[in-house]
Amino acid sequence: MIMQLEVAVHKKLGEFQFDAEFSLNSQRTGIFGASGSGKSTLMHLLAGLQKPDSGRIRLGNVTLFDSTAKINLPSEKRRIGVVFQHSHLFPNMNVHRNLLYGWRRTPEQDRHLQPEAIIEVLNLSHLLDRGVNLLSGGERQRVALARTVLTCPRLILMDEPLTGLDEELKFQIMPYLNTVFANFSIPLLFISHSLLEMRLMTEQVLVVENGQVMRQVATEELAQSMWAAPGQSYANLLRLGRPQAQGDLWAYQWGDARLVLTDQGENEENIFELDAREIVLFKRHPEATSARNLLSCEVRKIFAVGNRVRVELQCGSQPLIAQIVPESMRELELAEGKEVVAMIKASAFRRLM
Repeated sequence: MIMQLEVAVHKKLGEFQFDAEFSLNSQRTGIFGASGSGKSTLMHLLAGLQKPDSGRIRLGNVTLFDSTAKINLPSEKRRIGVVFQHSHLFPNMNVHRNLLYGWRRTPEQDRHLQPEAIIEVLNLSHLLDRGVNLLSGGERQRVALARTVLTCPRLILMDEPLTGLDEELKFQIMPYLNTVFANFSIPLLFISHSLLEMRLMTEQVLVVENGQVMRQVATEELAQSMWAAPGQSYANLLRLGRPQAQGDLWAYQWGDARLVLTDQGENEENIFELDAREIVLFKRHPEATSARNLLSCEVRKIFAVGNRVRVELQCGSQPLIAQIVPESMRELELAEGKEVVAMIKASAFRRLM
């Protein structure tokens, strides 16, 4: 299901003013910005938890709010599910009763999902009889997501759902999230201040600054634009399938190339991070090197900021971005269309999930 959302609202909260005007037609969109920028205000306005001072909100063919027409659907009639940073599970109910709470209150004609399907996808079967106070942080978030999905919403808002979890737990939960939104075709608005979370969870992003939606941009375009900020680098995200053992290392197919890594992926699809600074460029194939990966690439684009140069490469069917210094660019005589060899150590890759 594609989210068709039209928003043009104004809200004043004390000295803070929020103004947003945008139109979305996508499956998974991020709302990205620093703390206090207005991300959560937008979520509250969409969910009906706050009322705009003026404007209009339309989801699909349903008008949720229109100040001129005096329409303001209450939150329970908007069929928008919300997953907060804190799970807000009912402490007097076990996991199973928490899951069925919203589903039983959803009109039968709107129940197009079955509890058993959600329980299986989110791997909750062994937790059903457990009290929610006995769950780990990651388990609580999975239960909260399942409870929200079982209300069969037309849209799910996730407000900083991974904040407060350690990095290992975040990367354990994200595959579950992606599986749910892919399998059940529920549109997602994902709110976060983490660029990495945006890249792993969304296709496009609304950038919120000082109470305004400043940009609507593809997620990868945002990631590359932020590289120019002081102190920032760029991380390539590589989606690799199951590996094959190659001595003490692991070989993965990457498009029409083969990559050798020190880490063994455990899933059908494994996501690895590769810092652009870990890629070394050569004019021609070196005679010998300790690095296990040598890729023939074509320079597609060069972008320089200060003492850093971003080199966008096409390595067979796959794109790759390297970061070098201007002196290296001059010595290599880099230009668009030039052939180079990219060298990457097997240990340079970091498995995320």
